[in-house]
Amino acid sequence: MQRSPGKKLVLIAGLLVVVAVGIAFWRHGTGHDDAPKTLGGSRPTAATPVKVAQAQRGEIDLSLKIIGRAEAYSTVDVRSRVSGQLETLAFTPGAHVTKGQLLARVDPRPLQAALDQAQGRVASDQAQLTKAEADLGRYQSMLGKGFVSRADFDLYKANLGVARAALVSDRAAVRAAQTQLDFTTIKAPFDGVTGSPLAWPGATLAADTTDIVVLNQVDPIRIAFAIPEDSLAAVRNSARSGPLTVHAKIPGDTGAPLQGDLEFIDNAVDVTTGTIVLKGRFANADARLTPGQFAEVTLPTTRLRDAISIPVIALQSSSAGTFVFVVKPDQTVEQRPITTGAITADRVVVDKGLQPGERVVTEGQLLLVDGAPVRVDEG
Repeated sequence: MQRSPGKKLVLIAGLLVVVAVGIAFWRHGTGHDDAPKTLGGSRPTAATPVKVAQAQRGEIDLSLKIIGRAEAYSTVDVRSRVSGQLETLAFTPGAHVTKGQLLARVDPRPLQAALDQAQGRVASDQAQLTKAEADLGRYQSMLGKGFVSRADFDLYKANLGVARAALVSDRAAVRAAQTQLDFTTIKAPFDGVTGSPLAWPGATLAADTTDIVVLNQVDPIRIAFAIPEDSLAAVRNSARSGPLTVHAKIPGDTGAPLQGDLEFIDNAVDVTTGTIVLKGRFANADARLTPGQFAEVTLPTTRLRDAISIPVIALQSSSAGTFVFVVKPDQTVEQRPITTGAITADRVVVDKGLQPGERVVTEGQLLLVDGAPVRVDEG
């Protein structure tokens, strides 16, 4: 006997119900459960360790970031001020030297001889002066008795003046000869670092012409950088309220950024580039900066007052826009959209979305979702 199509459908539906009920009882008995877990379920997710920072209200400096280059505070081409043969070099190339330290010596013998000659002339002049004074004294007493003429007396008086003038002149020659002799000893004019020698012992030096070594003053040191001309007004406005602090970071250097003061603003804009050169002065006792080295300079241009800011590293982005994870009092996070404003070297101004004192996650964001529990790492 054949069943009708309607009866077949009823039979198949009944079998499917029986099979579904059996599977449900089997999963319940074996502990299998594919239902999604929620934060409020019987097995909560473990808290994610994070680091946080507070949103702060206060003043914040907006800044420019520019690549600059270090330059020596002072540079001197050390030369001999007298001609002669270079006798010795007294410095180690590339080493630090102090002001007044001996750098080189020129053969002093020719100039020592010239000094001795000048001193001899002074001694002769002194003898001549003594004789002239004695002669004038004798003739003055004889003039009163009428034993000599007035013309002879005037001649001896003139001889005394000549002797005095010769002594003054030759004493000046002694000082000049002594100065020339002193110039054979060449000393450092300031604390600095020497370069490679440009002349070696035995070389003949021409006065004020032959370079011996280049000396660079590197403590303090300057960093020169150029800013767009349309930023100059903001820099000048900031400088009116006090010295501007300049920060510099050296590529590849793991130390803290260097901190210095803006010391120089050039007196003209370069018309070919539309920029103007500025220079910052930095202490460099640890020699972290070397002349010619590149550095990333951060220069404040505008000061915002009563602004809310957070660290830049707290920012996250999605297709819906910028957001941060805010840690709530119950130690869960809220994914909150924010509106940002100006950005400095390490902080960003929040125009909308945060209140001062709220804590935002700065490390560990990749493991978070909205509502996830967290454990704040105070370290």
